[in-house]
Amino acid sequence: MKVRVGFGFDVHRFKEGRACVLGGVEIPHHFGPDGHSDADVLIHAICDALLGAAGMRDIGFHFPDTDAAFKSIDSKILLAKVVALIQEKGYTIGNIDSTLVLERPRVNPHVEKMRNTLAGVMGIDPNDISIKATTNEKLGFIGREEGLTAYAVALISK
Repeated sequence: MKVRVGFGFDVHRFKEGRACVLGGVEIPHHFGPDGHSDADVLIHAICDALLGAAGMRDIGFHFPDTDAAFKSIDSKILLAKVVALIQEKGYTIGNIDSTLVLERPRVNPHVEKMRNTLAGVMGIDPNDISIKATTNEKLGFIGREEGLTAYAVALISK
């Protein structure tokens, strides 16, 4: 069995009046991540971790923000496409470990729904997905609530 690990990272600024979608779940808040797609930083970091583990470059390579087909797209669709891409190369997902970094909104009440949503898209057990959240202790652009970031590690095997 061949085992590989990939790392993913994403960052987006916040925009007033934009939906706050994290881990495929809309979280009530007065601002949300801004981007070409729905700007779901957690899913984008997971996509990059999976693609990186499979040696398949990054999310921007496969779904460029210059392509109108991906404008405002639901990132769950992108994640499903990434899973299909790595499966075509014979890989299966072992587990995902991720961390969101933001001051607000509070993520903890939504973690189980995010895990279940992501598990459904990736076809894995929710227990194989870890989602943690932390603040940036009021430091930097995250501390000023100007944006947020996500990190993810993926284990895949063939």
